Amino acid sequence: MKNTTKLTNLKIEWINKPKNSKIESDKVYIKTDPYTDFWQRTYYGFQNNNAPALLSQITDKYFSFVVKTEFNSKQRFDQCGVIIYQDSDNWFKASIEYENEDFQRLGSVVTNNGYSDWATTDIPATHKFIYYRLSRRENDFCIESSYDGINYKQMRIFHLFSANEAINVGIYACSPENSSFCAEFSEIEFMDCKWEEHK
Repeated sequence: MKNTTKLTNLKIEWINKPKNSKIESDKVYIKTDPYTDFWQRTYYGFQNNNAPALLSQITDKYFSFVVKTEFNSKQRFDQCGVIIYQDSDNWFKASIEYENEDFQRLGSVVTNNGYSDWATTDIPATHKFIYYRLSRRENDFCIESSYDGINYKQMRIFHLFSANEAINVGIYACSPENSSFCAEFSEIEFMDCKWEEHK
């Protein structure tokens, strides 16, 4: 991948297309439907695979994907962010999940071979926007977040066993409980990998 590429300049495709969404030249809007989520088995026991995601298939082995998310979430587990979706048993997502009026959870889920994990840190409920930068180096990935789009902090490094060749990368939003909210995605770009090689 050379320099930068806008999401709207690539071939994009919905999975679980939401009832209400809009794609503009520089923004994407999603209004979530109730009882939508991505999760597989671990701890909770259930399997959910009905959240909407707007994806682009990328074959580059080294790149970074950046997006700004803004949201008015208000119900437990309301979330929106970035996603890699290979199939129902192999995927990754990062988001801020609403918990209550005091705090929400900035976190990520890695699902390999049908089992999800969930790594989080609590942040104030007043934060209603954030930037994500997802970087790929072959089958390994780094997810970072930022409040200004300049200074990023690492959230986690992870491996996807299903990411041997092309991967499906993009954005998602969902409301696992009886809720609906509006998510706005902007400043969407694919670019040369910003995650430097470890030496």
